[in-house]
Amino acid sequence: MIRAAGFGEVDALVSAYEWLFAPPGAQPPRWNADHAVGRLREAIASGASEVLVATTDDGGAVVGICTVYLDLDSVRFGQRAWVEDLAVDPERRSAGIGKQLLDAAKDWARSRGATHLELDSAETREAAHRFYEREQPSWRSICFGWEL
Repeated sequence: MIRAAGFGEVDALVSAYEWLFAPPGAQPPRWNADHAVGRLREAIASGASEVLVATTDDGGAVVGICTVYLDLDSVRFGQRAWVEDLAVDPERRSAGIGKQLLDAAKDWARSRGATHLELDSAETREAAHRFYEREQPSWRSICFGWEL
């Protein structure tokens, strides 16, 4: 089941970020779980973002998370939506949960006037890339980043 996250479960959702940090991922140098709690609360409260959660069919355990934001109104492309975090419990991967979360993020973005949805993924995340390719992206690009 996919649904919007609530304020009461923010602390539990922070632990799901460990799924992103497992190899081939890595914990960002400035990761701070206490700071993450505040950022998740902001994302839940904002009309320009959504924290989506996938739960077991009985509505119990969280088995996936996805954060999606309206972030850039491009002159060339229109309103962009951005998936920042998409993670599924490693024990539950390849069961369609990632697809459900990505589809829900697309629906959320489309309903808010976004013309396109983007995300980036580290070069080492080959399994994630196979998933994204199966989802037939409209284009691929290379992202460059600088820590400030």
